[in-house]
Amino acid sequence: MTESPQAPERQTGALDFWPSCGFAKLARDPRGWLQPTDDYLRLFLARPELALVPESCAAETRLHEALLAAPARPVGADELAALADDDARDNYAMFIGFRDALLDAGTLEAYYIALFRSGAVTIPPLFVDFIAQAILRNILDDSQDAFEARAAEMLFRRQRISVQDGQLLAADRDVVEMHSETGGLGEIGRLLTQAKAPLRALQMEVLSADNGVAYWQADTRHNFLLDLTHEVTQDLSHGLILRMTKARSGLKALARVLEKWIAHLLGVVVRIQPERKIDDAQWRWHVGLDAESSALLNDLYEDRPVDADRMDRIVSLFRLEFANRAEMRPDVSGKPVYLGLAMDADKILRIKPQNLLLNLPLARSS
Repeated sequence: MTESPQAPERQTGALDFWPSCGFAKLARDPRGWLQPTDDYLRLFLARPELALVPESCAAETRLHEALLAAPARPVGADELAALADDDARDNYAMFIGFRDALLDAGTLEAYYIALFRSGAVTIPPLFVDFIAQAILRNILDDSQDAFEARAAEMLFRRQRISVQDGQLLAADRDVVEMHSETGGLGEIGRLLTQAKAPLRALQMEVLSADNGVAYWQADTRHNFLLDLTHEVTQDLSHGLILRMTKARSGLKALARVLEKWIAHLLGVVVRIQPERKIDDAQWRWHVGLDAESSALLNDLYEDRPVDADRMDRIVSLFRLEFANRAEMRPDVSGKPVYLGLAMDADKILRIKPQNLLLNLPLARSS
């Protein structure tokens, strides 16, 4: 296990977005990848799963305080065994394993890639999303495009898809659920709900050029809807045509984010664009950006029947092309890669950005 570096002094300006992801507490290596620091590791110790509670035993208190003082310190099996609470013992063991693997990898990016290539994801999804958010914050550090930042949220926060006035809109699922339960008023709102008292209506604006500057305000980011509008019809070739109707679609911003994600983590330059349809007699490769679209594209590719209900869950298709054909597998060199994006039966969209790291037809390991 290696020691963590010191976090640099960074100038934080008006666009210092997503502060909770810990980006300011991370260092950069010469490649531009993020190195964990002691202060970054302390963020995990402050989480509810590891924070001390009145019921914490003396051994847990000692361990927690020792880790706060030196987050990279070795932790012996005897220290974990001394914890009285089973859940606390499991949580600390999970954190220590995660911490050691992260420090050994050296960077968040190297850890993230190795985690999924190993085929054994042993950390909670919350930790995976936290790592992905920090990586995306690094990728978009110089961006001033609110559409890109909002689209990037889709890679680490689940979205609820709805149709309003002909627009296909993505809303942050957690924000929607919080408002439905508490009206945005926290525990007081929950009590009012139980008492059947009226709560304020959920106010979420569709992100636009006019209100984009408000996105950068820390208390409003997740309250913005992203317009993913398509017009959907049928096509006999592969059963699907998607026709864009918005000039400033959030899908275009998502495509730019995915390009940057691939370039940063794989060192490969690609061009991605929302696609009207897949009507390609030489369709050779596809990648689902989520579990639903992966299964659906597989069925379409194999000419298996797909019912209308599943077809309606498609949010978008994308066409991905490599800038350098030599970076592709020889058997598909020069061919486009089709990407799919779909919601599940409950209209929840859960992007898995790791799919692009695992399933692109690369000529070499990146």
